[in-house]
Amino acid sequence: MKLHRMLVLALSLLLPLAAQAERIKDLASVAGVRSNQLVGYGLVVGLDGTGDQTSQTPFTVQSLKSMLAQLGITVPANVNPQLKNVAAAMISAELPPFAKPGQTIDITVSSIGNAKSLRGGTLLMTPLKGADGQVYALAQGNLIVGGFGASARDGSKITVNVPSVGRIPNGASVERAVNNPFATGDSLYLNLHSADFTTATRLAQAINDVIGPGTAAPADATSVRVNSPRDPAQRVSFVSLLENIELQPGEAAAKVVVNSRTGTVVIGQNVRVSAAAVAHGSLTVTITERPTISQPAPFAGGETAVVPTSDIKIEEDSDRMFLFNPGVTLDEIVRAVNQVGAAPGDLVAILEALKQAGALRAELLVI
Repeated sequence: MKLHRMLVLALSLLLPLAAQAERIKDLASVAGVRSNQLVGYGLVVGLDGTGDQTSQTPFTVQSLKSMLAQLGITVPANVNPQLKNVAAAMISAELPPFAKPGQTIDITVSSIGNAKSLRGGTLLMTPLKGADGQVYALAQGNLIVGGFGASARDGSKITVNVPSVGRIPNGASVERAVNNPFATGDSLYLNLHSADFTTATRLAQAINDVIGPGTAAPADATSVRVNSPRDPAQRVSFVSLLENIELQPGEAAAKVVVNSRTGTVVIGQNVRVSAAAVAHGSLTVTITERPTISQPAPFAGGETAVVPTSDIKIEEDSDRMFLFNPGVTLDEIVRAVNQVGAAPGDLVAILEALKQAGALRAELLVI
């Protein structure tokens, strides 16, 4: 019995692995269910002498005077406060979908002046607006800054991380809800994260297999239309059922991505190479400078001098030719290139040459 189990296990390991199914939740999102960006301008106070230099950031003084005027304090026009504990900042936040008034969201506070650090500061009440100019949240609170800096009188200084940016967890209160089309109409759309006709077709088929024929139909390579109940409660339960349906997505197109700045090369699984012979070699020129001391003979009247001597050595790499058989896979490509000791730069040159020769069955992207 034990031997039988071992044979079954061995046979299962030899069989090709079935592609793993993925949930709709991981492949697509419901159209209209998205976050919205918020931004605002405010003042950070309470800094320990690390705020804006008001002589170079007049908008900080202007903002402070305007805020004090709203609180009933009038600053004379000829008075220009020289404060070091105030900094002007931009506040950014992301309003999640279905956020309701009274809920809180995290915010990021970034200095826009020449403040050295926002550590220990407090953000005063700041309205956060959306792209339509409406106020959707109010931000206020004490900052958490992960960076810090220190300086000495001789001008030397050290900075760790970025002290001019901080965060306030739950630092903004939602004041207005965003209208969402989720609960309107007789249908909803599922948008794929990556456009693919095969995946869109399989997604619609998987929904029809679980819920019933005619429930879903692909609209294009990105969207799938799904008939859904109009009642909001039933629609929420319906989407909960949809997002847990599993399917096998279509395989990605054959691509080779080359990062020209870092030399990183990513080769997709479906990349193939037709029959081609590749010879890749290079000349290595090494110049070595060896200064030699020239000493004149006794009583010759000359002077000791340094005479430069150069040695030039030229080497040509060998064993740099290899053959690609028709339809070789990713593993064979990488193995062949590694056997000749090609560096990432050499690999880029080989791939570009294969593409020009029409032997690379993939899209070559240089970013």
